Amino acid sequence: MNAYKQLTLAQLKLFARNRQMLFWSVAFPIFLMVMMGSFLGQGNSLSLQGMIVDEDGSAASAEVQSRLLQSGVLTLTEADTSTAAMERLRAGDTSFVILLPAGLGEAIDAAIPGQAASVRLYTDETQLTVSELARTTVTYVIDEVSKARTGYMPLLTVESEGVQALDLGYIDFLVPGIVAMMIMTTNLNGVAGQISSWRERGILRRMQSTPLHASSFIAAQITARLLLNGLQAVIVLLIAQLIFGTQVNGSWLLLLAFVVAGTLAFMSIGFIIAGVAKSPESAGPISGFVSFPLLFLGGVFFPIQNMPKFLQPVVELLPIAHLSTALRQIMNVGAGLTEVWYEAALLGGWLVVAFIAASLTFKWE
Repeated sequence: MNAYKQLTLAQLKLFARNRQMLFWSVAFPIFLMVMMGSFLGQGNSLSLQGMIVDEDGSAASAEVQSRLLQSGVLTLTEADTSTAAMERLRAGDTSFVILLPAGLGEAIDAAIPGQAASVRLYTDETQLTVSELARTTVTYVIDEVSKARTGYMPLLTVESEGVQALDLGYIDFLVPGIVAMMIMTTNLNGVAGQISSWRERGILRRMQSTPLHASSFIAAQITARLLLNGLQAVIVLLIAQLIFGTQVNGSWLLLLAFVVAGTLAFMSIGFIIAGVAKSPESAGPISGFVSFPLLFLGGVFFPIQNMPKFLQPVVELLPIAHLSTALRQIMNVGAGLTEVWYEAALLGGWLVVAFIAASLTFKWE
């Protein structure tokens, strides 16, 4: 226990004295967050992206849906149920929902004068400009359908209803990604570089010749990096709250639990790279080869949903993708463990597999 405490304190002192490491692991992510948040976080992109649900399933409703999909202005995604679409709207994942209710086709075919069938439009009222443009566009398309069938008799109308959604900006998307990026780079790159350097300088060999147990050495490394990552995450989140007004809507305890899980998973991957690399000079490029693509494929700076479909199966397996997703769900939506259990399970799976592989590849000399 005494050796474990001394090694942990020694590792923390190494962190504190290494100014370059502190800059790249703490100051640089904060600088990146402030710069990107200042330039992009306050801007509101104008995009008429919504969802459409056909609950009627008739030929007439299919015609209405086809005209809306072909409008050239609206970017619509078909949803299976209105419940799923409304959940996406309330979560801020879409700007509006068009609902073609059951009985719409029968009402259209009946064409009773003075009794127009209703197409329901639900909008996110926190995006007033988008809501008004969507309302105008949908009304125009519906009017065209009416005119095509009955001349100028109002066969269809649009019932619009505002729905309060989460008022989130790019900065709310960016901050959890920055935290995930710090966890990955500090542990994956940091562990690989440090362990391979110690091996080349003979430090690990000298440790092996002492009564020190490997478990004490690894436990001290884990503890020191957990403390560092926890401090990093808290600093970044507090600065983001002070400058940009971001909030942690969920549990801080659950948030820190994912920081711990991410730290352990990426530390294990770092130990694998350190075991495979023959020198510190080769450890750096290998770490970069692994971590650099993860920054762009893991949803750190850009939404995973916007990536090409052929990459989606690969992205779904990346640990940083699920770490950044879990952090966003907890911070922005206030999700609990029941909502992010899949992300927790996948990170746990990565941790177990990577730990076993690291145990097989780790070398003292």
